[in-house]
Amino acid sequence: MLLKYGMPVLAVITLTLSILSVRRMTPAVVQAQPPSPPPTAAFANQVGAVGLVEPATENIGVSLPVSGLVTRIAVQAGDTVRRGQLLFSLDDRDLRAELALRETNVSLVKAKLSKLEASPRPEEIPPAQSRIDEAQALLEDARVQLRSMEAVKDQRAIRQEDLLRRRRAVESAQARVDQAEANMRLLKAGTWKPDLEVARAELRQAQAQVQRVQTDLTRLQVTAPIDGKILQLKVRLGEYAQSGILAQPLILMGQVDQLHIRADIDEKDAWRFKPGASASGAVRGNATLKYPLQFVRVEPYVIPKRNLTGDSTERVDTRVLQVIYKLPKEASLYPGQQMDLSIGAQ
Repeated sequence: MLLKYGMPVLAVITLTLSILSVRRMTPAVVQAQPPSPPPTAAFANQVGAVGLVEPATENIGVSLPVSGLVTRIAVQAGDTVRRGQLLFSLDDRDLRAELALRETNVSLVKAKLSKLEASPRPEEIPPAQSRIDEAQALLEDARVQLRSMEAVKDQRAIRQEDLLRRRRAVESAQARVDQAEANMRLLKAGTWKPDLEVARAELRQAQAQVQRVQTDLTRLQVTAPIDGKILQLKVRLGEYAQSGILAQPLILMGQVDQLHIRADIDEKDAWRFKPGASASGAVRGNATLKYPLQFVRVEPYVIPKRNLTGDSTERVDTRVLQVIYKLPKEASLYPGQQMDLSIGAQ
């Protein structure tokens, strides 16, 4: 009796429990709405593109003319700067020492030039005049002795050799007078003009060396190339900053008063694009927030795609045509933000 009715009852109970268990474990299908609606077509015929917000001046990666140790940072990310404003400085101790040396050399050359330009000194005239007077006195004495010897009537009383010596003495005294007078004229004439030109050239050279060191010092003061905003700051105090082209710019800046969008149009759709075509852009994460876009220019060279969205299904071997559009002034967006663009096409 138990076997006849018990087994079917047990089977029915087991089946019922299995059905209940399966129904309880089966997930319920709920029609959930997406967090934000996807972008919708803005034109009957359109080209879709991904746009990247950038400053009107494009992103400017500030670089260095020379490498060096960072000793001062004058700005932070988000600061608004004016053209020529200091961004950061490099170590300049060696150039400061060289500048002091060059400035000392300029002072020395200036002193030499001033000395040449001030020649002759008033104190040098009396000694020179005294030498002339002395030479003239010796000349007069030699002439007196010669006249006294020539006045002897009997030439046999003197030797011809002594007479010749007296005459040579007069000639020597005359030469000394001429030399003293020439020295006086040379002294009064001042410094020779070519010597002054050489001294002035040496001064210009010394000043040029100072200017060169000052130029090298200004190269260690990195300043803003334009009026704009600091978008990224990748330099730290005490780091050694490298010059040249870097994978990550030390400072990224640009003018954010007016924002642009750089749209990447797939080369397969490039033939459908017309310069000046109307466009609109939807903000990533909020497709209802759309902005009308104004055409600026097209860069007519197809390049490999560089602006990636990060989507796992995105193709990275695509070539794109880049088109620049202007955002409205009231658009509240940040440089580097991505947008979905709808561009009117043929």
